[in-house]
Amino acid sequence: MTATRIRAVSRRGRISPLLVVWLTAVWVALWGTLTVANVLTGIVVAVLLSGLLPLSSGRGRLAFRPWGLARFVAMFVGDLVMSSLRVAWQALWPGRLPRSSVVGVESATRSDVLLTLTVLALNVMPGSIVIEIRQGRPTTLFIHALGADTPASVAAARRAVVRLEARVVAAFGTRAERGVSAADPGGGS
Repeated sequence: MTATRIRAVSRRGRISPLLVVWLTAVWVALWGTLTVANVLTGIVVAVLLSGLLPLSSGRGRLAFRPWGLARFVAMFVGDLVMSSLRVAWQALWPGRLPRSSVVGVESATRSDVLLTLTVLALNVMPGSIVIEIRQGRPTTLFIHALGADTPASVAAARRAVVRLEARVVAAFGTRAERGVSAADPGGGS
């Protein structure tokens, strides 16, 4: 990339000063020492990265909804505790190997950012992991769910994923995304 191109990108407003500050802070943190040389090098690297690898502008927007975020965090912590207890119980059950299933769940959101947040939350949860994401209309998540060995437990795992995605959309989705999001079959949890 030439210096002219970098100036043109900067003039068009594609390089965010906030992003440059953030990337510079990460650069300094990675080096572990706050020096003038590290800060200046970090600024150069941040500007180059911002110019060479611009962020997409349309599909990456988040809206922070305080009530939705508080609800998401509270429910997520509760889900973490319950799933940890379930996995511990299955691991300690004498003489019985836990069974599992791969469950396909259609995603209601079209936002890559909201889908990523949902997948991250699912992967942190003990007893579940996203093993495949099939892009398309609709996007389908395939989750390996520990303990889902009956039709009722498979349906419960599917409902849990849909409720988690609905809470992510309620906490971080724009008004349009919240309107597109699927109705919560779990009764609003």
